[in-house]
Amino acid sequence: MTVPVQDDAQQAKLVKRVRRNTLGDVLLRARARYPEKTAFVYHGLALTYAAFDDRVNQTAHGLRAAGVKKGDRFAVVSKNSLDFVVINFALARIGAVMVPLNYMLTAADVRYILQHAGVTGVFASPEYVPLLEQAAPDLPITWRFLMDAPDSDFSQWIPLIQVQDNQPADLADEELDDDDLAHVLYTSGTESRPKGVMLSHKSLISEYVSCIVDGQMSPDDIFVHALPLYHSAQLHVFLGPSVYVGATGIILDTATPERILQTIEEERATQLFCPPTVWIALLRHPDFDKRDLSTLKKCYYGAAIMPREILKELARRLSNARFWNFYGQTEVAPLATALQPEDQLRKLGSAGVPTLNVQTKIVDENDQEVPRGEIGEIVHRTPHAMLGYLNDPENTEKAFRNGWFHSGDLGYMDEEGFITIVDRKKDMIKTGGINVSSREVEEVLYQLEGVSEAAVIGVSDPYWIEAVTAVIVPKAGAALTEQDVLDFCRGRLAKYKIPKNVYFTDELPKNPSGKVLKRTLREIYQS
Repeated sequence: MTVPVQDDAQQAKLVKRVRRNTLGDVLLRARARYPEKTAFVYHGLALTYAAFDDRVNQTAHGLRAAGVKKGDRFAVVSKNSLDFVVINFALARIGAVMVPLNYMLTAADVRYILQHAGVTGVFASPEYVPLLEQAAPDLPITWRFLMDAPDSDFSQWIPLIQVQDNQPADLADEELDDDDLAHVLYTSGTESRPKGVMLSHKSLISEYVSCIVDGQMSPDDIFVHALPLYHSAQLHVFLGPSVYVGATGIILDTATPERILQTIEEERATQLFCPPTVWIALLRHPDFDKRDLSTLKKCYYGAAIMPREILKELARRLSNARFWNFYGQTEVAPLATALQPEDQLRKLGSAGVPTLNVQTKIVDENDQEVPRGEIGEIVHRTPHAMLGYLNDPENTEKAFRNGWFHSGDLGYMDEEGFITIVDRKKDMIKTGGINVSSREVEEVLYQLEGVSEAAVIGVSDPYWIEAVTAVIVPKAGAALTEQDVLDFCRGRLAKYKIPKNVYFTDELPKNPSGKVLKRTLREIYQS
């Protein structure tokens, strides 16, 4: 066979294409391995990997026909749906950038993100069209596509199905680099204006590999995708890796405890991720002991710190399941460390050790590594890491100073290399000139019978500067008093760590990923 002589540029282009590894390639390989296997189930509709990939290609070709090109940025505002997942891979196939938005944001917040991200197209399910029209009546939005609807009652909005109709299902390929921008995810903004985290294909796929290896994920898994897909935890720690290994995913558009428990039983699900607040809600639901949860073998928690007493209860009531603690943040796509099942009780409360593609150390305020057991800031080196914050060179420089990504979390590493998170820097309470970890106080409160949830914050105080303040959700039927709480804490906490204020409430404010909004609590209880 005679091979034609090529110039260097042509050769480099062909070599790059052969070596390329993007989100679109992940799906392509899964299809090649498991064409007839169920990829996703949504509202009773099951799609094989071949059928799902065909729909992705039809969508990608349709977007191109509408004028969408590589680099265009699209906001997606929708609850979990099959269309959401199709759009994720279709945009990746043609090199467009997805900007998933929290559907609970205000119109002002949505407008800020649309402008900041330079969005020129939007996908939305019908219930969020009014939000977008209120947020962006005058913004230069070229494309408005309607998800999860066969036709449109909104002028200027084109149903996605019309984009897909009559389009070929052959591969919609594009010239891409591994480090091309794939997603811009906005931080939850629990403390300040959200920042746009730029994640490349390489960032995401490096992280998927760590998730698969350290989470022991396999093609036999049946994942329940219950938490919001706009958030990096469900989208990039579970949905992306599930496609990578060729597993089956059950997509839920609502994550009520009743629906999750029902789905596990009916679909014989093997795998579930929930933040601690959702695991607590599952434990407290009357269906927990009525449903057959015996197929559930792999349970993951993260996004917030799991109280020790809740973990012990889960291990007792889900005796067939093994548990993993996944820790990280959006900026590292988002997995950084993992605590394996065999270490859950031996290293109770730990975030585990760095995952496969992560190097981690603990540093002081001068970025010098501290001795084992000493508290400092957690920093990483990893190909998971973001490209930087969008349009924010100052915060990017701070985050990557001295060649390490600075997490903003405080913790320590023991002699075996296991990391324990002490607190977010911003959640440390300085009372009477002494630092108090809100987490330490919360761990004690969770040991008190009658406490369902607890959050500890610092509020301004003329004497203490910051007063340790506990906000507690009692269990149903519990008759807790402030004195009960204070008496329980005495002897279990140093005197200066005992809450100066105790409040009771029906629920804690949370974002959709399950994180308690401590900024909101401080605003509520400051007065």
